[in-house]
Amino acid sequence: MSDSGYDHTTVERRWQAAWDDANVYRTPDDVDDPTYVLGMYPYPSGKLHMGHVRNYTITDAYARYRRMCGDDVLHPMGWDAFGLPAENAAKERDTNPRDWTFDCIDTMRGQMESMGFGYDWEREVTTCTPEYYRWNQWLFTRFHEEGLVERRDAEVNWCSHCETVLADEQVEGEAELCWRCDTPVETRELEQWFLRITEYADELLEAIDDLEGWPNSVRQMQRNWIGRQHGTELEFDISEASNGRGDAGEYGPVRAFTTRVDTIFGATYFALAPDHPISQQLATEDDDVRHFIEHEADPEGDEPNGVATELTATNPATGEEIPVYVADFVLSDVGTGALMAVPGHDDRDHAFATKMGEDIVPVIAPEPDEGAEPTAPDVSENAFTEDGVLVNSGEYSGLESEAARERLTDDIESAEHTTQYQLRDWGISRQRYWGTPIPVVHCEECEAVPVPEDDLPVELPEFINTTGNPLDAADEWQATTCPECGGSARRETDTMDTFVDSSWYFLRYVSPDLEDAPFDLERANNWMPVDQYVGGIEHAVMHLLYSRFFTKVLADHEGLTHREPFTNLLAQGMVQLEGEKMSKSKGNTVSPQRIVDEYGADTARLFMMQAAQPERDFDWSEEGVRSTYAFLTRLQEMVGDYVRTEPAGEADAVSSYVDSEIDATLAIATEKYEALTFNRALRETQDLVRTLRQYADYTEPHAETYERGLSAVIRLLAPVAPHLTEELYAELGNDGFVVDADWPTATVDREYVEKRRKLVENTREDVRQIIDVAGIEDPQGIEVVVAPEWKYDALEIAIESDTDNLIGELMQQAHIREQGDAAASYGQDLQVEREALSMTLRPEAEHDALEAAAWLIEREFDAPVSVVHAHEADDDVLSNAGPGRPAIEIEE
Repeated sequence: MSDSGYDHTTVERRWQAAWDDANVYRTPDDVDDPTYVLGMYPYPSGKLHMGHVRNYTITDAYARYRRMCGDDVLHPMGWDAFGLPAENAAKERDTNPRDWTFDCIDTMRGQMESMGFGYDWEREVTTCTPEYYRWNQWLFTRFHEEGLVERRDAEVNWCSHCETVLADEQVEGEAELCWRCDTPVETRELEQWFLRITEYADELLEAIDDLEGWPNSVRQMQRNWIGRQHGTELEFDISEASNGRGDAGEYGPVRAFTTRVDTIFGATYFALAPDHPISQQLATEDDDVRHFIEHEADPEGDEPNGVATELTATNPATGEEIPVYVADFVLSDVGTGALMAVPGHDDRDHAFATKMGEDIVPVIAPEPDEGAEPTAPDVSENAFTEDGVLVNSGEYSGLESEAARERLTDDIESAEHTTQYQLRDWGISRQRYWGTPIPVVHCEECEAVPVPEDDLPVELPEFINTTGNPLDAADEWQATTCPECGGSARRETDTMDTFVDSSWYFLRYVSPDLEDAPFDLERANNWMPVDQYVGGIEHAVMHLLYSRFFTKVLADHEGLTHREPFTNLLAQGMVQLEGEKMSKSKGNTVSPQRIVDEYGADTARLFMMQAAQPERDFDWSEEGVRSTYAFLTRLQEMVGDYVRTEPAGEADAVSSYVDSEIDATLAIATEKYEALTFNRALRETQDLVRTLRQYADYTEPHAETYERGLSAVIRLLAPVAPHLTEELYAELGNDGFVVDADWPTATVDREYVEKRRKLVENTREDVRQIIDVAGIEDPQGIEVVVAPEWKYDALEIAIESDTDNLIGELMQQAHIREQGDAAASYGQDLQVEREALSMTLRPEAEHDALEAAAWLIEREFDAPVSVVHAHEADDDVLSNAGPGRPAIEIEE
């Protein structure tokens, strides 16, 4: 013991060494009841931050809990070790990314060990090693063989600061900033490698409904990102306006996509994206169009903007010519980059039409009352965007929207049903050094040729500190021979997006040292899917979507049994300081190492887990940390006092109450651990500690009861505070480790626990209120009277009955009817409160529960307490007693 608390440093070092010596966290390869618990592996930035500590404490606590429940638990750790930050850090420090990365890994691994995280370090994976990224390359070639890899010119997102391509998912916010450095993202035309994730778009979308263990918010984010829309694609003939300068149809038909072809009679203009081929052609001929495209177009602007052209589009349903605009609210990668604008029934189209003075024509009316004619809505100020009944639509007027969509698609010659997606193929090319080399060589004769499996891995050359992509300067490394023709060739210098690494790393953990395949298929089929996955909400789209894609491909082509990688997902909240996310730039970070040094890892872990539910953000509090440390110190003292004094109290009503509270805590805390609501489980455990302290202060404890309570507390805290609980578990004379101990079980069910606790707490609160209202300063005695049995029977009838005449049904029971006016009055009370009624304990159980808890009331009010059966009480007191709310008489 130190002067201010227990000696956490000595305790934690002792048990970490003991765990290492016994290799307690090693998971065998072949198990009968596998449970796979995983936290998203970190990027090795150099030091753990509080977000890391929270994430990995959650997974560690759950893994330890499942292990104590008897499961064989796989709980590994690895490193998302490739990426641009390491490359930039190496350039700044004139070193190389490998040395920088492994220095950071060594530091962070040491910090994780100091936190007591129970990882099987023999399964550690590091994605920047050739032993790992070889299999990235192998998977690339397998995807290529199955037609899921494509190389093509594409307009890509380009970060000028990072000098690399970004996937759509890596462009953040309305300002379109780089996810790494917040630089505004540009667009460039580059030849890129793509994984054809769109081939799995339908399955990725439809399988979301089966991910019942995922947060609804994450599932919806994935649905939105995939963005499937069913609609109609049809042609509008584009020509120059009738001004004698060209032939009609000069620009030919342009296909437009719409989900609301039922509104086509209200199309009053046509709009093209600024980068649509016709827009680009017009820019070479029309100064206004060129100026708009180059200087004014702003797809992220608050208001739609555009420029008129001298073109018209022919509406295929009406034959009318409508004006054509180049408009920045039309996007080339949404739909076809061209749209029919219906301002009467689309808010964006309405805003643009109002700005440009175009007609706004209503063609959809709200559903009329039965027998009435539909009335066109007033759309002068706002669009009517709901489905309804067609008006002003020729022969289609009177049709409901859905029926009209089907008929118009059938009737218009160029129209066809189409499904479109927001999801685009995954561009994996990155123009940087510190990533997996794409295993392709370029040959003048054979063009792009995948590197054969026997020649993998294609290892990175020595790092060259230069601007741009260092691989472009590695001439000797680039020079090679073509695997097909044997002629001269050059290696691909793009490396893979690091999300490729993380799209399958969870499979590598099952066989990290396997040399002839990326993972052992039999083990993977045994362990997968991951039972509980934990990580930040920022990965809701990129990482999780790509992992699902990879898993489905591997199921189709490599024999993986499961098509989804993660059964249950928890997106943990942030650790904040005074309401703001911790960040180095804001100078509001708290060092985990400082907390470990000052208060111990158990304190940091316990404080974080009790502060809030794992999904919620919470504020870091030094006061909360100190309070947590004080709690652990008190617990250590309680165990020490018990071991030294060996109490010899009797088993009595008080010990019976404490026993029941132990059971209650076990029942509730176990349920909360199972649901990962650790804060509730820990609150229950701390309440039990408080009860045990009150018990020891009130009387000499019964040794068996008190030790059972201490043992329950130690094991309930073991997943969160593993070091001190090991110390206390041993101090109580147990053999082995608490991490291997059985999870404690309750002998009562949750429903009984809740009823008993509610009864006791309501009774204590009623006593407080009576004393306060009556102004009783020194109560001499407190009598608690349990209600007569007929009231419990009446309550049960009221809950189970659906009759309107409750009093009549009650009076059919002779033993209730014979209570006369008292039964009628109670029946009226039950009728009034009928919707809120719930069952309580039966009278004998209620009496026993109150008698066992009487010592708490005596201790609080320093007055003797008697618990009385109904037949022992005076009638005037008994009349106030009800099920779950006994009558209370206080003697002054």
